[in-house]
Amino acid sequence: MQLSSYPKEIKVFLLASLVNAIGSALMWPLVTMFVFDELGRSMKDAGLVILIQSIGGIAGQLLGGSLYHRIGVKKLIIGALALNAAGLLLLPALSHSWPVFIVMMGLIGLFNALSMPAIQAFIGFRFADRRGELYNVIYIANNIGVAVGTALSGFLADVSYSLSFILNGVSSGVFAVFFLFYLKQVGTGGEGGSPMLKKRASQEAGIWPLLTDYRIYLFMALGAMLINLGNSIWNTGVSPFIIEHGMSKQMFGFLWTFNGILIFIAQPVTNLIKRMAARSIKAQLTASAVFYFLGYAVILAMHSFPGMVLGMLLTTLGEMLIAPAIPAFLSENGGRHAPFYLGLAGGIGSAGRVIGPYVMGGLYDGGGLTPVAWLAVATAALATGSFVVHAAVNRRKEPAAAQKRETLHV
Repeated sequence: MQLSSYPKEIKVFLLASLVNAIGSALMWPLVTMFVFDELGRSMKDAGLVILIQSIGGIAGQLLGGSLYHRIGVKKLIIGALALNAAGLLLLPALSHSWPVFIVMMGLIGLFNALSMPAIQAFIGFRFADRRGELYNVIYIANNIGVAVGTALSGFLADVSYSLSFILNGVSSGVFAVFFLFYLKQVGTGGEGGSPMLKKRASQEAGIWPLLTDYRIYLFMALGAMLINLGNSIWNTGVSPFIIEHGMSKQMFGFLWTFNGILIFIAQPVTNLIKRMAARSIKAQLTASAVFYFLGYAVILAMHSFPGMVLGMLLTTLGEMLIAPAIPAFLSENGGRHAPFYLGLAGGIGSAGRVIGPYVMGGLYDGGGLTPVAWLAVATAALATGSFVVHAAVNRRKEPAAAQKRETLHV
């Protein structure tokens, strides 16, 4: 799909998302360096900061999905982005106190994730007829932003770590202002229903009835959690392997540059996969796990840089299939409660990023890359099974399940 075919409203939204992604990427690669270099703390302390920030992110996803209909998309998105911007702008001044810095990083993780399910749900509701392809385009735009921001972050770090935090805060603030005017212009039709229905949904839909409808989210979220756990192999297996074997550190950077380029240029490949072997969203999820499995198996079999490049190619194809598929499935099948399920699935899936580095770090210390790769292969195999179960329990039941959520919870 050519970008020129999209309405101006979507193009403006994509541009704003790109700017925000660039700003976000200015900071995240530097947190460990900032703690170790600027604050003079240990790597263990740096790991603690990342852990607290990740836990805040999980809480933000869960809370953001639950608050969507209770306080409204406008207040939620703008408020979360504004709080995130304020936290980032205050961070340089507050970082001299270690306990305060830890708390601030947890809050930044919370506020940053708070808007994620709301933005995804807004897209799903407002652009229902094109949400699948739009999720994919936004995914590509965000990855371009990450690539640009990560490249700039190194130059900014040479000038000042604080400058990276401040520019991230400015980009988050700009994104909040964008949504303030954007939602005024387009209205809040992306809320997912009339004001009376939204009010009733907020008042009557308890969390427990939504949780018990496990078919829509549980097996898919567990699969995503396993994928995220296995994907820790890059930072906790491949990265130290490259250093220990005397390879240039730039080689690890090349792998992620390769990842970013593939996401941009390999869209025809994933489109072909979707047409030939993964026509439904559920099939795309299963296919993504298979590609992750193959990529990790290559790393297990080939302890060499060419093997890592091939592994990155295969896992990137898996990433390209899964990233837009999860929000698309939940938006299509979650009814007015899609924001809740987006936050819930996102929170469960993110748990893999918290668990992975610690589990794989211990395995690498004990046996090097081989046990880490074996764990990654196992997680991908289990994720494949989880996605197969997800497809099975949702087969021919999606319309009925969506209707049930509309009638029971609203």
